Amino acid sequence: MARRFRGESHHKVDAKGRVSIPASFRRVLEASDPNWQPGDNPELVIVYGDHRRKYLECYTMEAIDEVDAKIDALPRGSMQRKMLQRLFHGQSFPTNVDDTGRLVLPAKLRNKIGLEGEAFFIAAGDTFQIWKPETYEAEELAATEDWFDELPEDFDPMQFLDGIEGA
Repeated sequence: MARRFRGESHHKVDAKGRVSIPASFRRVLEASDPNWQPGDNPELVIVYGDHRRKYLECYTMEAIDEVDAKIDALPRGSMQRKMLQRLFHGQSFPTNVDDTGRLVLPAKLRNKIGLEGEAFFIAAGDTFQIWKPETYEAEELAATEDWFDELPEDFDPMQFLDGIEGA
């Protein structure tokens, strides 16, 4: 199993769209890029998706290869395959980390999620997401808090993992 992204952080975005990637995230990108060698800049794929997606999802090369293999296994010409190809191949941006550990986010991607001044990074296992901080707080954080509020005070989230194979 590949290394996983962990944690969250805020980083400044400059006028040219450059934003530092958390150092621990860079290590995962390096470990999950089969072509990476010390001194190289690891590659990744940013999936920006359609108008409903309000964040950028950053995939390691290993993670996007897994997605591609699953798409390729779908029947050729099927609607599911066409839509997934559009999302993961067409609505994506292959890039790499620069020499100083930053991503350069094109204006199209920044504008899509309203990103300016500051970016919020949050780990999502084998991917990480980049959000406009206010959007994350208003939508994702609020939804998480609402979900927890519906559970009993003594609820242990680990119970969701009970009985799952490999856990």
